[in-house]
Amino acid sequence: MRIATWNINSVRIREERVREFLTRSDVDVLCLQETKCTDQQFPDFTDTGYEQAHFGLHSFNGVAILSRVGLSSVKTNFGQPGFDKDLTQKQNLEARAIGANCGGVEVWSLYVPNGREIHDPHYTYKLRWLHALADYAGGRTTKAISADTADEAIEPASDRLCLVGDFNIAPRDEDVWDRSHFNGKTHVTPNERDCLAALEEAGLMQATALIQDEYTYWDYQAMRFPKGEGMRIDLQYARGITATAARVDRDERKGKGASDHAPVIVDYEV
Repeated sequence: MRIATWNINSVRIREERVREFLTRSDVDVLCLQETKCTDQQFPDFTDTGYEQAHFGLHSFNGVAILSRVGLSSVKTNFGQPGFDKDLTQKQNLEARAIGANCGGVEVWSLYVPNGREIHDPHYTYKLRWLHALADYAGGRTTKAISADTADEAIEPASDRLCLVGDFNIAPRDEDVWDRSHFNGKTHVTPNERDCLAALEEAGLMQATALIQDEYTYWDYQAMRFPKGEGMRIDLQYARGITATAARVDRDERKGKGASDHAPVIVDYEV
């Protein structure tokens, strides 16, 4: 099974890029993040032979799964916390996660909170979100809190599990172009990296560790892409299936109208 993850940074702007990618990449499952649209605004890709599921509430965040190997048991809640910048208000669930059964594998498209600054409440939210994800993967979650309902029981994660997306964490110092640039900043802190280690403790392996010396994200500012100043923050974690090959579609970051992320593609033996 070939699974790709791609922070598309507005799917309506880049619909044709998605269609062209599906045509040439031969992926079985494509997970998108930062679709930046509501469910009603999400483009219809079913004419390409892929089923689709999308979770979007506003013109920011948003996640989707496109699958040609089946798509069922869709869910958007694994027990993660919500967030509102006004901490006195109800912390509603954000459109950052969608999961589904795709060809016998439970696949999640994840857009992990950025964290903003180390002393920002969003950083604490990021860590809590990732702790909940590790709890879910490890079978330690029994309740899910949604924006609209009271606590509800959720099913445990499958033995065949694939968590993919924009994790907003560089696993190693080598995964950023200049470690000193990130001193005192998010994405490289021990607390964030401990959250990735917790996924491995839950039995998942970082499939994208097969990719060496390749970045997946280059900021639009300061000409980061031409300068080769990137980060490896788009990751895939899996258990019950074995990664056999992985690559970054760096060419997709080129040209006018490209997302600031490149697709990350992994082949699995299921």
